[in-house]
Amino acid sequence: MSGAFGDADAVADARARAESLLARMTLREKIGQMTQAEKNSVTPDEVREHGLGSVISGGGGNPEPNTPAAWRDMVLGFRRAASESRLGIPLIYGVDAVHGHNNVVGATIFPHNVGLGAVGDADLVRRIGRVTAVEVAATGVRWNFAPAVSVPVDVRWGRTYEGYGQDPELVGRLAAAYVEGLRGDRWNAPDAVLPSVKHYLADGAATIGTSTRWDRASVKSVADDPTLANAGPAAEFLQVLDRGAWTIDQGVVGFDEGTLREAFLPPYRAAIDAGALNVMVSYGSWGGLRMHAHRTLITDVLKEELGFEGFVVSDWAAIDQIHDDPAVCVERSIDAGIDMVMVPFDWRRFMDLLEAAVDRGDVPLARIDDAVRRVLTVKFHLGLFDEAGEAEREPPLSVVGRQEHRRIAHEAARRSAVLLQNRGSVLPLSPSLPSLLVAGVGADDVGLQCGGWTISWMGGAGPITPGSTLLQGLRRLRPDADVAYDPDGRGASRAPVGIVVLAEEPYAEGMGDRHSLALEQEELTLVERIRARVDTLVLVLYAGRPRVLGDAVRLADAIVCAWLPGSEGAAVAEPIVGASAFEARLRLRWPAADGDLPLHPFCPAGGGPAALFEIGAGLSTTRWAGPESAA
Repeated sequence: MSGAFGDADAVADARARAESLLARMTLREKIGQMTQAEKNSVTPDEVREHGLGSVISGGGGNPEPNTPAAWRDMVLGFRRAASESRLGIPLIYGVDAVHGHNNVVGATIFPHNVGLGAVGDADLVRRIGRVTAVEVAATGVRWNFAPAVSVPVDVRWGRTYEGYGQDPELVGRLAAAYVEGLRGDRWNAPDAVLPSVKHYLADGAATIGTSTRWDRASVKSVADDPTLANAGPAAEFLQVLDRGAWTIDQGVVGFDEGTLREAFLPPYRAAIDAGALNVMVSYGSWGGLRMHAHRTLITDVLKEELGFEGFVVSDWAAIDQIHDDPAVCVERSIDAGIDMVMVPFDWRRFMDLLEAAVDRGDVPLARIDDAVRRVLTVKFHLGLFDEAGEAEREPPLSVVGRQEHRRIAHEAARRSAVLLQNRGSVLPLSPSLPSLLVAGVGADDVGLQCGGWTISWMGGAGPITPGSTLLQGLRRLRPDADVAYDPDGRGASRAPVGIVVLAEEPYAEGMGDRHSLALEQEELTLVERIRARVDTLVLVLYAGRPRVLGDAVRLADAIVCAWLPGSEGAAVAEPIVGASAFEARLRLRWPAADGDLPLHPFCPAGGGPAALFEIGAGLSTTRWAGPESAA
């Protein structure tokens, strides 16, 4: 099967070249190609000496200063070192560019996938993939750990926003479009970027309370955990644990095989049919096994049944969760069918353990050859060998954050907002509105509107990267109106209309798991304060998942879920004032209460509570006639 790779002649050439190179490699060099280290744990000299196959930047793994030029210099330093190894096998550098090249200050930041799913436009997602690839490639990076094809079952999961929705067909269609966007015209083009379809399998289907990522009894040692230390100070970490962090993510999937195949496998098939050459494995467990040790799912289903011919990569230090003995972790993960192992900190140990396992006969050399053959074939197909480490063929740094790219991000942010409630047709706002009261710190905060996976792993509040805000958009589109900003709502002035923006604090992965999705009391208090000072109240939510709204449903005349719109937050103002129309639809069942969770479409027919807003909910509006309608 050559569909994933494309042109049959190019496929044959890549395979032949990989086979020829494989025959010249020592065991240690083969293992080097199966090894992926994090940039803070390896030097270019070590890459050269050990012939490593890949280096990555984890969330927030940025150079100093964090500029596109510094990124390019850092990445090319590793790539040049790899080209100077004995066989000169090129290194492929990877990043989590999950909503644009989001680790780079100044890059275009798109809405997270949950917002793109609300739009449901494959062409838009394809264009976003193309822009992302161009900006990523400009910094020398040729591998993107996206798209996530998660189907979130319990929206208390901290990665809900990385999924397009709870409809497997929609997820597969948009994932395929994103893969096509990262590829562009051909895989061996200098601006093509390898997608990593993740996380295989059913990462969004874990049951709350089953995650074992963090032992709460040893919370004082958080500072000693090299991964979780990036999540914040130990005291703050303890507070987040109390709110539910690490209760779902990396947990146990309880669905039967039939549901696994019907609900969670189809998006992988769609992405592979679109040309995906890499799949990343989930941290989760199913059928009593960690996914990283699941030979049935990885080898029998993915590689043989689906005919996947690319290579499989592990997640960040994930094989360590298979067993207490690191040697057993290595043996079982490779036997299961993992071809490249992400060992951010202990890459030397991994190489030594795998070499010893082969020498003992515990891991067959044929399995090593199969893994390396897959990795090399993809590298040849991407044209990495033909570039010989030269950067001049790749896009110039000037493409990062260019206005043309930001216009696409603006379109995506504008179109992804879902109008959930509109009593009295208060939206769009009248063009003759004399004054407007805006409240909530999220209304003028780029970091909050971008969410997690933005510049750092967890994201952060404030002007962390260039962008525009809803407040700026409202003032630009209504220059003749008095647009007052009262962040905490403690003022006394009145206005015909008030807009309250409630923004989730940024989070990523299991750090975003929560016991409750209810609005905080201070959020409800802000809504009440503004309600008392206006005739009409519009509630705007910046969130990576549905929130339990409580009394806010009664207090607000209109409710807009803008999700996490990215760097171009001013675009959210357009459908609110009528410069564009609301068009997006809800792709997740929205709970009325915490007790209704988990709430998803995979229950037995007629089972489970009703949703406050069902999948497909979303009101449409029309644009006001006028000059601003062309914005």
